[in-house]
Amino acid sequence: MAKCALVIGHKQSSPGAVNESSGTTEFVLNDGLATDIVASVNSVEVEKVYRDTYRALPGKINALNPDFVISMHCNAFNKQAHGSEVLYYHTSLNGHAIAEALQEKFVNGLGVKDRGTKSKSVEDRGGYLLYHTNAPCVIAEPFFIDNDEEFDLVVNQKRDALVQAYAMAIFEIGALFED
Repeated sequence: MAKCALVIGHKQSSPGAVNESSGTTEFVLNDGLATDIVASVNSVEVEKVYRDTYRALPGKINALNPDFVISMHCNAFNKQAHGSEVLYYHTSLNGHAIAEALQEKFVNGLGVKDRGTKSKSVEDRGGYLLYHTNAPCVIAEPFFIDNDEEFDLVVNQKRDALVQAYAMAIFEIGALFED
């Protein structure tokens, strides 16, 4: 059985981006989503991973020996930007394939703008994690948490679709890593 490390972006003491209208943080939202994703996937071993420090995170992930890694985040910019994107390490063919599979599920399941998959180098934001994990790793940004309209659409109207988008992608990606 393939193994996915499902990383909860940020941590309780540093919760990431926030939707000001609801007070919902990136960490709290993704922690709840991850619990539902784990319950929805039975053909791939999915292990939730929490960050102690950003520098220590790749080592913590590598100790689990996963086949692939999905780090859950939400984008934020100017309260108006919208859409989904998935980041991967620029030289990782498997990372690119995982990013494409996940992005397709987000766009089709949520009906959000397709901002595409984006390659990152070690110097880029998020590049440290993408570079230092042994398994192919992606950073998922399914929507903009600071955009009230998109937050309402995804979190209040299509939350189950978001869980299913992650779950279906994990199932499909996991099949690629079966012996």
